[in-house]
Amino acid sequence: MKQIIFFIIFLFINCKSFAQNKDIWTAFWDKDTTHIGFKDQKGTIKIKPKFMGMTTAHKFENIIVVTEEYNNSWKSYYLTKTGKIVGLDSLYVFDNSPDCENEGFIRFRDPKTDKMGMYNGDGKIVIPADYSNLTKVKNGMLTALKDAKKEIDGEHFFWTGGKEFLINTNNKILIENFPYNDELNFYSLEKSKEKGKDETREYFLSVEGQYYSFNNYEKEFTYWLKNTLLSDLSKTNLEKHSFDKIIYWKESNGWISESKIKFINQNYTYLKLKLQELKNPKTDYFVSSNGLNQFIFESSEYALYFNNCNESKEWQYPVKSIVINPKNKTDHGQDHFEFLRTENGYKLTSVSAAKDNLK
Repeated sequence: MKQIIFFIIFLFINCKSFAQNKDIWTAFWDKDTTHIGFKDQKGTIKIKPKFMGMTTAHKFENIIVVTEEYNNSWKSYYLTKTGKIVGLDSLYVFDNSPDCENEGFIRFRDPKTDKMGMYNGDGKIVIPADYSNLTKVKNGMLTALKDAKKEIDGEHFFWTGGKEFLINTNNKILIENFPYNDELNFYSLEKSKEKGKDETREYFLSVEGQYYSFNNYEKEFTYWLKNTLLSDLSKTNLEKHSFDKIIYWKESNGWISESKIKFINQNYTYLKLKLQELKNPKTDYFVSSNGLNQFIFESSEYALYFNNCNESKEWQYPVKSIVINPKNKTDHGQDHFEFLRTENGYKLTSVSAAKDNLK
């Protein structure tokens, strides 16, 4: 009987938690498009428009950064769903944008010490401002830099020295001497007693004596490109490894969206020819890593790949761009192939041709 009661309580708590996670509010403008408010999924106004356009969150899940007018000036702070205000004048801003919640956590910077910490979705400090720098939370983990020195280079700065750790959201050190690497897939974590031999994974000895390993996106993509895509350049295989829609560039029309079936059928000769060049060791090309462009990939099927501030979630769904340089140095332009990492592997999402050869 006690086990049944415990199960019912457990089920109730988890269902309630799930429901709360689904209670996401959406931003909307007032009539003058000068202030932002938030509505729930039923369209009920939860916060009347009062925030300035610097409020970057399009969706309000647990905690966001807002800016409003106050005594003929502006004030910025963190706001929770319950209306709790924290972190007045303690925003963490990078590249002119305030931080955005990830997995229920958001970073802040202490203006007095210039050090970073982290709030949870309730506005409670779960990681104190003891660190020089913190990454976003990724699968409950983050990279932390401590006791580093900030060096100024014109309008930009960088860190020198200090110690790097892998920690969790309880501020517990998982791995010491953990070098920052944005190619690691934190959602691929595996733990083992011994170091494995998978060449696409990186292995680290944790403080508890186990090995933590993560897929390396760069190594993973290189292996996939050679053994999965280039090994079979048939139409069927190209379609299998393409997103449902392909975005491509035409000089006369700009960016165009087309179904993968139609696009591949119309451009198969070009696609096969250019991709075959990658098998030639003399081909001049490189691979870069970025995220989906929110100004191009705007339709609903891409929503999964952006966070609540409409930023590309490149730490989880990176885009690998293959850029092929022309054979003749007098020619101009490059051929671009972009592959988005999805839950079902890498998918071709975008193509642009140097000589506007696409149909």
